[in-house]
Amino acid sequence: MNLLLFDASEREGDDRVRIRGRRARHLREVFEAAPGHTLPVGEIGGRLGTGTVLHLDGDDALLAVALERDPPPRLPLVLVLALPRPKMLRRLLRAVAEIGVSDLVLINSERVEKSFWQSDLLADAALRDYCLAGAAQARDTRLPALTLRRRFRPFAEDELPALCSGRRALVADPGAVLPCPASPAGPLLLAIGPEAGFNGFEVGLFEAAGCTPVSLGPRTLRVETALVAALGRLGAPAGLA
Repeated sequence: MNLLLFDASEREGDDRVRIRGRRARHLREVFEAAPGHTLPVGEIGGRLGTGTVLHLDGDDALLAVALERDPPPRLPLVLVLALPRPKMLRRLLRAVAEIGVSDLVLINSERVEKSFWQSDLLADAALRDYCLAGAAQARDTRLPALTLRRRFRPFAEDELPALCSGRRALVADPGAVLPCPASPAGPLLLAIGPEAGFNGFEVGLFEAAGCTPVSLGPRTLRVETALVAALGRLGAPAGLA
């Protein structure tokens, strides 16, 4: 835990925060914290600073906090991602939060197994927990704005054009000739499909909405590898703003 994140509802006055449960146990058992111990803290959606342990007993901790700096810059990117298998989703949510992606849209695709949408990981609390873990790793307080869209065509036809407006919009396509651009300036949208990519019909809808198909190279990549390769090519962290 590189950063202890707390919610505004856990404040007790202007400079006191009380945390309970897993995070308090982590302080006691892993950090071996005691009254007087100081550590990095941040308010979810707010600023960063330091917290000093005033009281720690079992599953309850009281800290004095001073928040004096802003979180790191974010990547001005809307990431549209075909829902991956649950085991991979956990890793991807952490990675997206670590990198500082501003918006994540999880969508359906013909090649997404229907069972993936039944996963307990899609519960709001689970999604939030994995994003929090990624943010804490990167010492950030802000989480990606997360949207789930279970029907591909309505999303592509009704919502995607507005998301592409004002952004350089790209869709990863194994059959594309144009390579993924290197460090483009300005806001971006990147769509990445399932393991075998979006099908031809789906790519056509992305193009109709304003996306340019781009290649990540001749190799067939796993989704998590494709994501890292694309973000590295697009210039994170050079594109942070």
